[in-house]
Amino acid sequence: MLNVAVKAARAAGAIINRAALDVESVRISAKQTNDFVTEIDQAAEAVIIETLLTAYPGHGILAEESGSEHGAKDSEFVWIIDPLDGTTNFIHGFPVYCVSIALAVRGKVEQAVIYDPTRNDLFCATKGRGAYLNDRRIRVAKRAQLKDCLISTGFPFRPGDKLKPYLSMLGEVMSQCAGVRRPGAAALDLAYTAAGFNDGFFETGLKPWDVAAGSLLVTEAGGLVGNFTGEANFLDQGECVAGNPRIYAQLVTTLAKYSKFAGAGDKAGVRQALEEQAATAADETAHSEAPRAEKGTLTGKKTRPTKTAAPVSASPPAGDAPF
Repeated sequence: MLNVAVKAARAAGAIINRAALDVESVRISAKQTNDFVTEIDQAAEAVIIETLLTAYPGHGILAEESGSEHGAKDSEFVWIIDPLDGTTNFIHGFPVYCVSIALAVRGKVEQAVIYDPTRNDLFCATKGRGAYLNDRRIRVAKRAQLKDCLISTGFPFRPGDKLKPYLSMLGEVMSQCAGVRRPGAAALDLAYTAAGFNDGFFETGLKPWDVAAGSLLVTEAGGLVGNFTGEANFLDQGECVAGNPRIYAQLVTTLAKYSKFAGAGDKAGVRQALEEQAATAADETAHSEAPRAEKGTLTGKKTRPTKTAAPVSASPPAGDAPF
């Protein structure tokens, strides 16, 4: 099964590489604001599905662009496909994107392939047999302290995404680690976590095809993957954190209160912190604008009344400062 998935991923990668030679001619449409799909996503997905169903006609399909339109509807074997993770990068010519294919058996991911066509890097994993990059065994990084770590993430970009809580969460992680990166392709971020290129990963707003293959790579490379509260059943929950066991535990400690599954007390604490931040920001803005209001002129220089100026009233006009 893994060999068939590799064949499908390479076929999709060939389509993507050809299109990348003249990316400006690629037709692009928007699924919603800042969420794009191209004819290349669709062509790559079609060749993946054709390859998989030719070999396994009784299997199901869950794909980013076509959903469950193809394949068997009641199979225990379901291929989870993202034909081009990092579409926004691709259409801008930014070379960070990949093909992601996973096979779930009775809801558990057992095969995974992530292919980076720009570097010809092939990440593969089979449950219980380890994770590999171009036939070389890979392992998660060994760093034990978050302060020494490089962490990757993804920014909210869709309408309705909760930006303020994310910025608060990002601020906490940034203050605790050596650096944060946002490459723009979650599947590749997870593959890099498995290979030890970064030490951990977290993101919200994710779909199963974003994380299915990468999650198996991480666990087969000796790491842990879950939602922000540390639960392992995360594929359909929209949030993901990954890393070696020690870094994973430290990230969960920081991120748990931001999870949609956090307790009422934690959620209330986050809301209060956000309200306090907003109040502080408003207060600082008011203080920073006050001196400008006191100057009385655009240049900040005092004006002298001319001989013909009207007498100054003993009482300041309403709304002026009493001085």
